Amino acid sequence: MTQAFKFCPQCATPLAFITKAEDGGDKMRLRCPACDYTHWNNPVPVLAAVIEYEGQILLARNAAWPGKMYALITGFMEAGETPQDGIAREIAEETNLTTDALDLIGVYDFQRMNQIIIAYHAVCHGEVRLSPELVDYRLYAPQSVKCWPAGTGYALADWLKSRGHTPTFIEFPKQD
Repeated sequence: MTQAFKFCPQCATPLAFITKAEDGGDKMRLRCPACDYTHWNNPVPVLAAVIEYEGQILLARNAAWPGKMYALITGFMEAGETPQDGIAREIAEETNLTTDALDLIGVYDFQRMNQIIIAYHAVCHGEVRLSPELVDYRLYAPQSVKCWPAGTGYALADWLKSRGHTPTFIEFPKQD
């Protein structure tokens, strides 16, 4: 287990992995030995969109990514908004596009990042203007877009299947 959360937010005591009885049995979690605070480390909801724009799929490249990887528009929900409102906001913030229609594709776990991805198909219009966090975008015909074997790539594959296309996956280089 990795330990990114180090101190109790209630009393500032260093947290420790402590096993304690919970519903369903004993569970080891980061806990405060002084005040009994528990860091639950629940997955974070992330929103994603397969954007259909002018009959094509829009994929974008994040400024922080190495290489030439393009992916779906994603973002975090804000307090007080629905997932649908959140993904429409993210699309507008990151691409300047207006969302005309949204349909849920599915919900996907992304355990490597401790996230739950809520993915939508979004039909959008407008003039693309990227936010500073994105450096480029590309448009792909649905039958030629390639999926990736992680996170949002599975949502793209499911959307393609729902439209009668057979998804093709790229292979990531093996890491030593």
